[in-house]
Amino acid sequence: MERTPDPHAVLDVADLRTLVGEPLPGLDLKNQAALDEDAIDFIARSPFLVLSSADADGNLDASPKGDGAGFVLVEDERTLVVPDRPGNKHAYGHQNIQANPKVGLLFLIPGTPETLRINGTAELTRDPELLERLAARGKPAVLAIRVHVDECFFHCAKAFLRSGLWKPESWPERVKVSFGKMLAKRAGADESVAASVDQAVADDYRDNL
Repeated sequence: MERTPDPHAVLDVADLRTLVGEPLPGLDLKNQAALDEDAIDFIARSPFLVLSSADADGNLDASPKGDGAGFVLVEDERTLVVPDRPGNKHAYGHQNIQANPKVGLLFLIPGTPETLRINGTAELTRDPELLERLAARGKPAVLAIRVHVDECFFHCAKAFLRSGLWKPESWPERVKVSFGKMLAKRAGADESVAASVDQAVADDYRDNL
């Protein structure tokens, strides 16, 4: 479908700078080409990250990764390894990495409003010793994503302060996401199919982490 051009579109960097202003002097000092002690400590405390990737045509994917705090292995100041656990087998991000190794990672710690951002290049490995080292719940990692760090920096807390994300008293009622109902609606199936799919998902959550 053809898009109608936005008459208010921001078209270039000069136009952008008239709106957001210039970076604060010295702020670029926060960007590092390697992991320092603060970044390594943050990674060791983090149980969750989002890994962003793109394929050769620029189609994007952002994939959540989570496990016990410190589940990401820091091999050295320029290299970290993200274990991959059983999932839905679509492997969108994995295929992206094979086509275009550039990735971005966003590390979070519950209750901490600052985040850690890392940009770099990634590769997939099936090294059995490494996968065993990354084992969890008695099972080795399925494979591992090794990231070579190009850029590392901490991001300020404003987004989390504005959203109130870490304030339980501000949380809405939990949303029940039913994959079964979604699939049944799209496939023209009945409620029994929806219930069967939801039960399969629940069993997978219980048995296949």
